[in-house]
Amino acid sequence: MLFEQLDLYLDPLPHEGGLNMALDEAMARGASRPSLRVYTWLRPSVSFGYFGRHREVAGRWTGRDLVRRWTGGGEVPHGEDFTYTLAVPADHPFARAAVRDSYQALHAALAPLLPGARLATQDEGDAPACFAHPVVADVMVAAQKVAGAAQRRGTFGLLHQGSIQGTHWPEDLALRLARNLASEVRAFEKLPELWQTAAATLAAEKYATSAWLSRR
Repeated sequence: MLFEQLDLYLDPLPHEGGLNMALDEAMARGASRPSLRVYTWLRPSVSFGYFGRHREVAGRWTGRDLVRRWTGGGEVPHGEDFTYTLAVPADHPFARAAVRDSYQALHAALAPLLPGARLATQDEGDAPACFAHPVVADVMVAAQKVAGAAQRRGTFGLLHQGSIQGTHWPEDLALRLARNLASEVRAFEKLPELWQTAAATLAAEKYATSAWLSRR
């Protein structure tokens, strides 16, 4: 197990992209122990990495809401995927693990829960779309990438934003993943009020603004 304890938040309401990204950041900054949030999207959307070029992304994804992530990585369509975020506070040893090591460890806990899945053993090409180019430790079914993620580290700890798509997953995947990550799991259907308040401000002042969306 990667963690002794973990809090699982099964967010019951779909949110706009800006608020989803804001809730992830609020959780990363506010979590006192490893926390896993599973959530959905109000409309078909695309999240793209912090260093992505907005104009180029918009040209490839007409008709979808766009949101820039705080993490890096490529372009990820949302709406029919399984979207999750893990936040690990800075005082936990896992938050200080090397990027490749933490990425592989988290996907190694996920892969056994998806039928026929394995971890990629090499990087394969390059493309703007995240799911078009597997990298080492992405989750694969046959030759198709079905789960990828992006990470960010800071004084808050570790933020890992992941998506599963293009395959089947069990209805109780959120709980099963949590139990593969931690010995003790506490499940909640509502984020703490402090996080929600912080997220509302972050969405209004950052993630839902044109300045953030088109900063590059």
